[in-house]
Amino acid sequence: MDIIKDILTFLADNVFGQVPILIGLITLVGLLLQRKRFEDTLAGALRATIGVVILFIGVEIFTGGLSSFQAVLADAMGTTPPKADHTLNEFLNQQGGTIALVITVAFLLHVAIVRLFPAARYLYLTGHLMFWISTVVVASLVTIAPGSDQLTLVLCGAGFVAAYWTLQPLWMRPLMRRVMPDDRFGFAHTSSIAALVTGYVARPFGDREKHDTEKVKLPRQLSFFKDVNVSTALVISVIMLVAVAFADDQVVGTLAAEMDPKLSPWVWALLIGLRFAGGIAILLFGVRMFLAEIVPAFKGFSDKVIPGTRPALDAPTVFPVAPTAVMMGFVSSTIVFLACLGIFAAAGWFTLAPPMIMLFFVGGAAALFGNVVAGWRGAIIGGVISGLMLAIGQALTWSLFDKTAPELATLADPDWYAIAWLLKAVDPIIGGASIWAVPVVALVITAGTLLLLGRREARAAAAKAEQEAEVGAEEGAEKPEEGTQDAKPGTGGDRT
Repeated sequence: MDIIKDILTFLADNVFGQVPILIGLITLVGLLLQRKRFEDTLAGALRATIGVVILFIGVEIFTGGLSSFQAVLADAMGTTPPKADHTLNEFLNQQGGTIALVITVAFLLHVAIVRLFPAARYLYLTGHLMFWISTVVVASLVTIAPGSDQLTLVLCGAGFVAAYWTLQPLWMRPLMRRVMPDDRFGFAHTSSIAALVTGYVARPFGDREKHDTEKVKLPRQLSFFKDVNVSTALVISVIMLVAVAFADDQVVGTLAAEMDPKLSPWVWALLIGLRFAGGIAILLFGVRMFLAEIVPAFKGFSDKVIPGTRPALDAPTVFPVAPTAVMMGFVSSTIVFLACLGIFAAAGWFTLAPPMIMLFFVGGAAALFGNVVAGWRGAIIGGVISGLMLAIGQALTWSLFDKTAPELATLADPDWYAIAWLLKAVDPIIGGASIWAVPVVALVITAGTLLLLGRREARAAAAKAEQEAEVGAEEGAEKPEEGTQDAKPGTGGDRT
């Protein structure tokens, strides 16, 4: 048993927890299954791995700027996060092994479900979110069933997590088909609730063909805003300069000194904006690089291992479709969150901590899906919805994790809040002794959903085949039979 546990933990820590390695291995196996030449297989796997590494380098660069922005902003507004008796580090030290086992067992179960049910369609491959979702689920299970042993937590957590990984790309599929009509890959990100709500709310407010963010006409003097790198640098730099103007000089000076002791705080603010834009440019380049390899390589899995399946990938993979919408979503979600911060603080409800990284990814993703529904109006609506969800979710969920890891509330995406409160809601119904009902119900719902989708797709395929057969029959009836010729008047039907 210890050997199996060590193997599963190793896989969680060194494969599923390391996104470049995971994507590189999947690309390698996919190309091997297609019997590509050795040099093409090796080069493709390395390009996919390097693409993910480049993506994360870009993320590190601009999230570093967001962290500085968050610190300056919090000081400018005079806010500090609430104090907690427990910390995320303590929780990970206690339950880190359990979380690693949940990731591995859940992924194996997820693969089995996708293999068994053709309607499942997508394989969830967003490695870092595999870790965070497992952490949220384990923290929630510990809350509703304190004292549960590790085996119970692992099996119950894995069942629920596998159900989420299977269903989440599916409920995003209708919106993703608007972004990727060819259905090359699915959307696997914990911003999906915000994106889904945006997709429905934004429909009456515009039309993509008329209001697409990437086609908005600007005066010639402002045409440079069409370049996403330029607009990103300008917007973030202006926000940083405003924040520096209201923040404490000592706080700003300390942050600026970390970059260069001789640097002016104002120049530091400009550099943060420029680094942010540079990070986004690097991120988008990495996305294009690894998508160019993983999507065609995954055909090996789709043909020979899990027929018909596609990869479900992280949110940045769709950002190149509408980068302007992403920036609009980030800015509008930040404005809404800061407004909530001021209102909550004035009312004495809760002291919010601005989650700049989440505001970017969640606000950007929701805005992008809002744009495919209603253009720039939908993008702004997506940002507004994201800002509200992150603010309200943080305020409500902090106390939910007060005995485990309260920081999960400030690091959260909308799906985290939904999962935490869903599991909390079933607590009084099932009771701690019936914690096994959590994975059982989740997997039964998953299986039922996939069976219904499978039947619907089978009926749709049959109807399409019948329609094509009717069209073919009509076309055949219109054509003269081969070897026959219309008789002309006065020539006779045939010769003797």
